[in-house]
Amino acid sequence: MPLISRSPDTGVWLLNTPKTSYALRIDTSGVPTHIAWGPRLTSEEADALVVPDPPPASSFEGRPQVGEELPADNGTRYGPSSLQIRHTDGSRAFEWQPSGERLVEDLSGTAELVLEFCDSLYPVRVALHYRVHDDTDVLERWAVLHNAGDRHLRVPRADSAAWTLPPLRDYRLSHVTGQWSAETQLRRDRLPYGETVLTSRRGITSHHANPWAMLDDGTAGEDHGRVWSTALAWSGSWRLTVQRTSDGRAGLTGGVGHEGTFIPLAPGEVFTTPVFAGLYSEGGYGAASRAWHAYTRAHVLPHGRETAPVLYNSWEATGFDVDEGGHKILAERAAALGAELYVVDDGWFGARRNDRAGLGDWSPAPDLFPAGLGPLSDTVHRLGMRFGLWVEPEMVNPDSELYRAHPDWVLHLPGRRRTELRNQLVLNFARRDVADWAHDWLTRLVGEHGIDFLKWDMNRAFSEAGWPGPADGNDRLWTRYVTHLYDVIDRLRAEHPTLRIETCSGGGGRVDLGILARTDQAWASDNTDAVDRLPIQHGFGQVYPSRVMSAWVTDVPNQLTGRSVPLRFRFHVAMAGLLGIGGDLTRWSEGELAEGAALVAQYKDVRHLVQHGHLYRLTEPLGEGPTVVQYLSDDAAELLLLAYRPSPRHGTPSPPVRLAGLPDGARYRDAESGAVHHSGVLTKYGLHLDMPRGTWTSIATHLVRLPDQT
Repeated sequence: MPLISRSPDTGVWLLNTPKTSYALRIDTSGVPTHIAWGPRLTSEEADALVVPDPPPASSFEGRPQVGEELPADNGTRYGPSSLQIRHTDGSRAFEWQPSGERLVEDLSGTAELVLEFCDSLYPVRVALHYRVHDDTDVLERWAVLHNAGDRHLRVPRADSAAWTLPPLRDYRLSHVTGQWSAETQLRRDRLPYGETVLTSRRGITSHHANPWAMLDDGTAGEDHGRVWSTALAWSGSWRLTVQRTSDGRAGLTGGVGHEGTFIPLAPGEVFTTPVFAGLYSEGGYGAASRAWHAYTRAHVLPHGRETAPVLYNSWEATGFDVDEGGHKILAERAAALGAELYVVDDGWFGARRNDRAGLGDWSPAPDLFPAGLGPLSDTVHRLGMRFGLWVEPEMVNPDSELYRAHPDWVLHLPGRRRTELRNQLVLNFARRDVADWAHDWLTRLVGEHGIDFLKWDMNRAFSEAGWPGPADGNDRLWTRYVTHLYDVIDRLRAEHPTLRIETCSGGGGRVDLGILARTDQAWASDNTDAVDRLPIQHGFGQVYPSRVMSAWVTDVPNQLTGRSVPLRFRFHVAMAGLLGIGGDLTRWSEGELAEGAALVAQYKDVRHLVQHGHLYRLTEPLGEGPTVVQYLSDDAAELLLLAYRPSPRHGTPSPPVRLAGLPDGARYRDAESGAVHHSGVLTKYGLHLDMPRGTWTSIATHLVRLPDQT
C-alpha cells in the first residue's frame, strides 16, 4: 500500500504509516475536512467513511466545531479558529478555494502531500503540508501562508494544524505542568467541556507547560488502550487549544504565539509554521512514548544514533570561583572517575565574578586564563576527554561592555523601565545584527579554543518585549527571534560538524522538538535532587527520549532541597538518562571516588540500552512500592532494570514486578549474579527485586539473553 494515495471516486486522501492511517478530503464547499485518524484503513474502507455533510442542528449552530483540517475565522464557525487573518481594510476571514495539489515521494521512505488554497476574495494563499515516513507512525503537519498581494496583512493566529478525534464515550487529557526546578509534572485529567488552553507567553517553551498533549477515552493505561497525541516543534511562545464539544467530539489545534500578538505579513512575504506532529497508538501511553522516542532519535535529532559521553560539569565545584589551575585539578579527577566530556560552567569570561556583571563580554578573563582557554582545552584533551563550555548568548548584564555599547540591542519599550531578572536583560535575536554578532563570536570561540561541546543556556523569559524601529517590530519579534536563534545554531553546526550542543533554559525551560532538531541533548531541570528527579524524569519521558535527557550526580545535602540520599541512589537515578557528574570532586572521599568510578563503568556497560533502547515504565514514581523503569534493546537481547525505593513503611508489601516486551521462550542471565530467568516468568509472574534494606535504596539489573535451547 502506498504511503499516500487519493481515491478517484471520493477524493479522499489516505496517508498510511506502518500501523495507522489518516484520511481527509476537500468537501463540496472547498474546505479541507477530516475523515479518520486511527487504525490502518484500505482505500475502500476510507471511502466508506465519507458521509454527506449534515445540516445544522438548529439556526443557532453552524459548521461542526471540530472536523476541519485548519478551521478558519469565517462564516458559521464558532469553535476556536486555527487561522485568523486581518486585512488593511478592516475585514477579516479566509474563505477556502482549492488551487492545486502536489504529492512528492522519495526513495528514503518519505512522502509529502501539499494541498494548496487561495482566498476567494483577497490575494492570500495557504498550503497545508502532510508528511509521513515508512518507519514511524508519527505524521508531520504544517502550513505555509503567502501574502500574494501588495498590502500588509496581520495574522493573529496561524496554527500549524488542527487534529480531530473520533467520537468517544469520554475524553481524558494528559499533559505536563511545572515551574523552575519542578518541571514536567505529569497530569492526567478528564477533559472538561469547552476549551482548555495550554500555552506559554514567555517567549520560550517554558518550565510551566510543554507543547504536547495526549488524549484517550479515560480507560487507557501504560500498556493498553488507544491514545492520540501531538507535539509542536517550536521553541518560543506557543498555544494548544483542546476542545470538547457538547455533541460528543474532541479535537485540538496548536501553533506559535499567544493572544494579543499577531504575525505581520508584508507584501510577498511567506510564513511557514513549525511542524505539529501527531501520533495514534493502540498500546497505551507506553507505546505512544516509545513511538515518540524512536521518531525523535530517527527524524529529529541531528545525531540520534550517537552514544553520548559521560559528562562532568564544574558548577557545583567552583561556582564563580574559576581559574585555570583549579580546573586542571578538577579535570584530572573527572578523567580518573571515567568522565569523557569536561564542561566549564559560568564564570570563565569577562568580568563575570558573580551574576551581576559580564554577560555579553564573551572573551576568556585574562586574570583567570592568562593564555586563553587553549591550555585548559589542551589539558582536557590530553586526559582523553572532550572539552565543553557554558554560554548564554541571548542574555546581557547591564553591567557589561556590550550593553554600554549597544543598549538598544535588548528587548525594550521606549520610555518603559527595563525589568531585570537574574540581573540580566534579553538580547533581541530578532534583529539580524544581534544574531550575526552572536554567531560571529560563537564560531570564533569554538574554532580558536578547541570547543567540542556547548551548554547553551537561556536564563529568563521575555519582558518589555518590544523592538523599536520596525513598524511591526513588537509583534514580529516573537517568531523572528526563534527563527534567528535556529539559524545561528544551524550555521554554527555547519561550520563545526563535530560540535555538540545541550539546550538549557534555567533547566527545562526550552525543551521541544524544534530545539532538539538542532541540539543533541537537553538539561531537564536545575533540580538535581535524585528524589525530586524521579517524577521530573517520568514526565519528561512521556514524549522525549532518554537519549536527550541530561542527568547529573551532585553532592549532598542537595543545594536546592537539603536532602541527602546515598551516592549509589543518585547515580542510579542519573543513569536513567545521559549520565553526568556535577559534584565537587575535590571533596569526595577515596571511597566515594572508587564507588563513583565503578558506577560510571557500570553505566558505560549499559548506556546503549538507556540511550537507544525501548523504555518501559513498569511502575509509577514515588508510590508505596519501588519505582521501576526498564530499557530493552531492539532485538530483545539485553535489558536493564533500574529500581528505586523510598524509605518504606514497615509491612509495606513488595510484590514482584512484571517485565515487558520480552519474547516468549527466551532465557536471560543476570550479568552480576549469574541467575537465569525465563521470559514467561518475568512477564507473566514477575521478578522479585532484591532491594537492599534501608532508606532510599536502588538497584541496577542487567539481563542478557542466553542462546535458545535446541
